[in-house]
Amino acid sequence: MSRSIQFCFFFVLLLLATKSLAQNTMTKRVDSLYREDQFFVGVTYNLVTNVPGDVNIRGLSGGFQFGYLRDMPINKRRNIAIAIGAGLTFDRYGQTLFIGENNSEETIFTILTNDIDYDSNRFSTATIEAPIEFRWRTSTPETYKFWRIHAGFRVGYAYWYQSTFKQPNNNVTQTNISEFDRVRLGATLAFGYNTFNFYAYYSINPFFTNALTTSGQTVDFRTLKVGLLFYML
Repeated sequence: MSRSIQFCFFFVLLLLATKSLAQNTMTKRVDSLYREDQFFVGVTYNLVTNVPGDVNIRGLSGGFQFGYLRDMPINKRRNIAIAIGAGLTFDRYGQTLFIGENNSEETIFTILTNDIDYDSNRFSTATIEAPIEFRWRTSTPETYKFWRIHAGFRVGYAYWYQSTFKQPNNNVTQTNISEFDRVRLGATLAFGYNTFNFYAYYSINPFFTNALTTSGQTVDFRTLKVGLLFYML
């Protein structure tokens, strides 16, 4: 996994370098019909919300995303726009909610307490997303350094997911969870200046439907993702 993280950060740095070179070239000409922020790449720290009080973050919990948005200005100044696009998001949630199955192949959700010895417990997803954004910015045809606020909505489909639990002499991998909702809905907000932009995502619908822990608590598992998003032309 460490190699994957290194690759992600190298990829981000490469895109930032490419963006800087492109901007230095493009500022030499004026395009009155310019468009902004059409490619994006980002990293996030993933929090879990709406879970039983004893469930906590433990271990690696983060995400990586990239994609394309078609910027469509809707006013003459071109500082207000709508954007739609497509992207991929990879997320991992290290936490203390074990997901397995019993002898009847029914899913079980169990809170891992401090007296249980284990190495890691993670839930991972890979999602195809269709983002939609309403955009405001202070850009002009002559400059590519400006303030921006992008508020939006994402519809996604988790084409892959996996729950993994590891402890000495015992590894559990779960890839068939009937309660898991592959359709992912989320609200997004990005704001910042120039290269660095703060990004937040909150899942509107829970990951699991009609899910209860072995102690009878509701598992309304959702996520709040916060991090940095980088836009390119």
